[in-house]
Amino acid sequence: MKLHEYQSKYIFSKYGIPIPKGRVAATADEAKRIAEELGGRVVIKSQVLVGGRGKAGGIKVAKDANDAEQLAAQILSMHIKDLPVRKVLVDEAANIQTEIYLGITNDRAARKPVMMASSAGGVDIEEVAHTTPEKIIKVHIDPLLGLRDYQARDIAAGIDLPRELWREFNTIALNLWRVYAENDATLVEINPLIINGDNNKLMALDGKMIIDDNALFRHVNLAEMRDLDEEAPAETEARRHGLSYIKLDGTIGCMVNGAGLAMTTMDIVKLFGGEPANFLDVGGGAGAEKVAAAMKIILTDKNVKAVLFNIFGGITRCDEVARGILAAMDEVKPNVPMVVRLVGTNAEEGRRLLADANMITAETLVDAAQKSVKAAGIKK
Repeated sequence: MKLHEYQSKYIFSKYGIPIPKGRVAATADEAKRIAEELGGRVVIKSQVLVGGRGKAGGIKVAKDANDAEQLAAQILSMHIKDLPVRKVLVDEAANIQTEIYLGITNDRAARKPVMMASSAGGVDIEEVAHTTPEKIIKVHIDPLLGLRDYQARDIAAGIDLPRELWREFNTIALNLWRVYAENDATLVEINPLIINGDNNKLMALDGKMIIDDNALFRHVNLAEMRDLDEEAPAETEARRHGLSYIKLDGTIGCMVNGAGLAMTTMDIVKLFGGEPANFLDVGGGAGAEKVAAAMKIILTDKNVKAVLFNIFGGITRCDEVARGILAAMDEVKPNVPMVVRLVGTNAEEGRRLLADANMITAETLVDAAQKSVKAAGIKK
């Protein structure tokens, strides 16, 4: 789950990380009032859950309250990467002397969290990694011990931070680790962490957090921060039914039970010249109702030209899956061909139910993938 900048910075502030004064506004008039309270010169920042807001014109500096009102009105009328801007963050303008990147994420290869920092802050860290990777300092963190003082000092030295700011940087780095660990985050990021020219102090000018969905049951307060307006409706619906769904750019919809089998199915589809339209795992024990919901979610994607069902019936009975598919067909009335591979518990009964409905069936995954590619009209 992604958090907005204003939500992330609010959490940072609770952990003692300095942030600018500011508030969120939903209208231009609100933005004007906040700018007046902050003294006039402010930054108007669009609140959408995508990157590249600045390049898209979603971040503007206002010289006074009237200017803030006009700029807020402009930004609130924008769409950034197809997402409407419904809120803006009005922050006091800072005197930026130096911009630093500081973040923590999971390093799956090392099986540890990693703190990354760079003196080239204020731009996408991916761009820095691609063009000047030597500017990124990385320190792996033992999850049982946490970030150590010496590691924070090593980072400060590595990014050539002035020595008089090391103690302050050390505090911010340790508190950022606490934010990451105590909120079950998969990413926490300050970009940029600035040296303020007015007081030579460090300040988190921007913030980003991504929370592990699997841990939200431990964080009711964070779960309430989810912005459903910024989320694809299909993903919201999938989560409501307990489905793992990720939309992709292909034309062959995939419904599979089991994450590993789903990945294999997507690979086989690509092997035979197709492109998967989604990752969708219905999980074990999926009944007819859950399968019907999954099918409807797949068919909301207008790019889908065919649907491939690959079900291994262990916990999930194949006849239940077949009934779910037929129930969904009665409700949705799909106009795309469907290929079904059922193997396992009650597979014969499931295939019989589908054959009676004149659906395309297959016994092997290779056969199913080839039939789905052909049904989608793809020529290898």
